[in-house]
Amino acid sequence: MLKLRCLLLAATLAPSVSLIAQTIQINKENKTIAISTTDEATATADIAAVNIGFGIFRPDADSAAADGGRLSHAIMDALHKAGVDDKNIESNSQGISRNTNFDEKESAQQRSQRQFRFAQSWEISATPKDAAAILRLALAAGANESGNIDWRLTDRKDLQAQAAAKALVKARAVASQMADGLHVKLGALVYASNETPNSKLYFVRKNGGYVLNTESASLASVIVTSPPLEIRPQTIREEATVYAVFAIE
Repeated sequence: MLKLRCLLLAATLAPSVSLIAQTIQINKENKTIAISTTDEATATADIAAVNIGFGIFRPDADSAAADGGRLSHAIMDALHKAGVDDKNIESNSQGISRNTNFDEKESAQQRSQRQFRFAQSWEISATPKDAAAILRLALAAGANESGNIDWRLTDRKDLQAQAAAKALVKARAVASQMADGLHVKLGALVYASNETPNSKLYFVRKNGGYVLNTESASLASVIVTSPPLEIRPQTIREEATVYAVFAIE
């Protein structure tokens, strides 16, 4: 059995070809070339998971809960009036805790007013073009701990399939180079496996999309009082490693 390791092939392969711990094998019994290649596919995120929330301090737990409840409803009302549907809103966290993190410059009286903290947060699924409007609207309603956006893709499995397909094309190109160098003819693909790295998949809700009512009074007031944020969707990348075995003639 003749084994040519990838280190010996580096000089003959194009710089764009990525080989992962590969061993090229030619066997008189099965007459095959086996190769492993990696490639990636990219797409622009089509879902913006906007994180909004607030935190307030109060002298006691009762007032923290009461004021926190009022602020929570105010933020939700503002979002609903702007056209955000409940199916696009998910709660992340909420609760009351005793405050133990005081500024050294705070007086005893100031600390007495900050004994308890109420905090709540949500995740709003929106289109990328509406992310800035969602943030401005939430901030105007009192969501003073907002801003982070998780960028996602509706069909990430399709992107993974694209990456695997590109890796397989690359594998055939490398195998063809090897066959030419050994003066044999490359045959059909006899085996292939996809070793796509584990990744978190996101799926958009199916019952309708996200629509923002730009004519609502609430949203209009935010537009007047603050400039728009410059937010651009991120690029989503998926990588796939393919192990392919080709027949040779």
